[in-house]
Amino acid sequence: MTAKATKYLDRIDSPADLRKLAVEELPAYCAELREFIVREVSTNPGHLGSSLGAVELAVAIHYVYDTPNDRLVWDVGHQAYAHKIITGRRDRFHTNRKLGGISGFPKMCESEYDAFGAGHSSTSISAALGLARALQGEGGGTGAKCVAVIGDGAMSGGLAFEGLNNAGADPANDILVVLNDNRISIDPNVGALKEALLEICTSRHYNRFKNGTWRALKRLPRLRRVIQKVMGGAKSFFLHQSNLFESLNFRYFGPVDGHDVVSLVRALRDLRDLPGPKLLHALTVKGKGYGPAELDQTEWHAPGRFDPETGVRLGAASSAEGPVRLKFQEVFGHTLVELAERDERIVGITPAMPTGCSMNLLMERMPERAYDVGIAEGHAVTFAAGLAAGGKVPFCNIYSSFMQRAVDNIIHDAALQRLPVVLCLDRAGLVGEDGATHHGAFDLSLLRGIPNLTIAAPMDAAELRAVMYTASRRAAGEAQGRGMWVIRYPRGGAFEAEGLLEAPFEEVEVGRGRTLVEPPSDQARVAILSVGAIGAEACKAVEALAGEGIAVGHYDLRFVKPLDTELLERIAGRDYRYVLTVEDGVVAGGAGSAVLEYLSDRGFLADGLRVVRLGLPDRFVEHGTVQQLREQCGIDAASIVARVRGLVS
Repeated sequence: MTAKATKYLDRIDSPADLRKLAVEELPAYCAELREFIVREVSTNPGHLGSSLGAVELAVAIHYVYDTPNDRLVWDVGHQAYAHKIITGRRDRFHTNRKLGGISGFPKMCESEYDAFGAGHSSTSISAALGLARALQGEGGGTGAKCVAVIGDGAMSGGLAFEGLNNAGADPANDILVVLNDNRISIDPNVGALKEALLEICTSRHYNRFKNGTWRALKRLPRLRRVIQKVMGGAKSFFLHQSNLFESLNFRYFGPVDGHDVVSLVRALRDLRDLPGPKLLHALTVKGKGYGPAELDQTEWHAPGRFDPETGVRLGAASSAEGPVRLKFQEVFGHTLVELAERDERIVGITPAMPTGCSMNLLMERMPERAYDVGIAEGHAVTFAAGLAAGGKVPFCNIYSSFMQRAVDNIIHDAALQRLPVVLCLDRAGLVGEDGATHHGAFDLSLLRGIPNLTIAAPMDAAELRAVMYTASRRAAGEAQGRGMWVIRYPRGGAFEAEGLLEAPFEEVEVGRGRTLVEPPSDQARVAILSVGAIGAEACKAVEALAGEGIAVGHYDLRFVKPLDTELLERIAGRDYRYVLTVEDGVVAGGAGSAVLEYLSDRGFLADGLRVVRLGLPDRFVEHGTVQQLREQCGIDAASIVARVRGLVS
């Protein structure tokens, strides 16, 4: 897609500039905006499909509403690229998701137009309601309006329903919810809400009657209230069941064509000064305007680099160029299928991430034993606990940062009852360009203090298979071994497939670490204890130090709970003067803290042994490549080498 001369794009640096255009010019501007997004994302990867589908929504909302005085809240942020470009970030968009560049998500400290930050889903309605009430409370009200844009996938999250329930309870809540309904989040949406939206969309006669009547009575508010009651009867005539949103006291409008920007402007103008909670239902197409993204919406959610002219994705794995390599996620998916074939009690659960976590492999092989529960992490854990109470062994896969929403469910519904739920935390540690909202930084510190939990962090793919196998056997064993398991592993990896998936399963001893390098007692002053996949960086550091003549011990802790106390006491009993812990999580309360606590409580530190902890700092780590962020946090191989040199010098 060769860059074309633009008539509008370079003239629009703010919503104020946008409002200078005639309504009839907006479709041409949308086309230029869409082409710009495709070209930029083709060379600087990001979230393509969602943002292409929301171009007209972003343009129409900024055209009608007086942003930033009016507040616009985006849910998730995958759909907000057009919003960023309209609001003065076009010239910086090439830095999107890069170290030091703009964030891939709305971020309050980045722009006054980002009324509320967004990373995970289902937050926009609650946040917009809070903003609306705050604005209404300022000296009798500022007159500013609040709009929340939420996808139908995000609407499946429990928090969205809590927001709707609260907003609809008071007619004074002046808020507009724009439902961006494209039938898909990352994977196709599931659940009863999807069917309810379909029912609404197919009830054309009722919607046409209601919306036409409402517009005709725009200037007759008293008659409107009478007609509203009459329309309740019309609804029961046209529909088999009540409209969900109107049942929650939202005035419902739609469905409308979310890609007809002129009609969207007309609808939003009608709604802007209409008081109370209201919802505009816009039908959109994820990937709209770019053929390949429309045809394969899952792959083009975040496609990586691609040729915009041909749609050929660049850098895709090719077995012809070398051995097939697998990511941690793929190893998880294949291993789960293999375990499920061995044990009919095993089932899989994911909150709307089947392709991302490779649960789709079990869904394809055994669809009756795999569950996509929608964007509902707390429900996923409690649902898994219910399955476990009924005799199943559920493997519940949740991205680490999204698991934070389910901590209460983990404690009260699974761990407290010693239920055999295996919680697999994908994307643990630094995830890279998605930034602070997506890093799996807090899982170890959040979960380490919970009783009846086994927490494992495999260092590589073979270890992941072994730990999953062990969990499947131990989690549902006798009372002594029964309980919840947590297995954390990072995004990506590159493990040779040949022989990996064919290797026989081996059970690992729970709470036992591994000795990787152990020099003679009188030759080394530093012992490195790594946990999880960051151990690969520690291995590089140990090798580099050996090349400098500095002998260092290296131990893979493997389990954070229970700790391998025998290993710790053996290390403490040698001639090491320093124990250097390395983890891909916050250093406060993590694995290093567990080691420090144990050695301190047993009096080993009184003998002069010192524990030095490396991990993520006490701040939110921003976006960049994983390697850049590891260097920034001091947990890459070079930083470990430098720290050891400083200790032994």
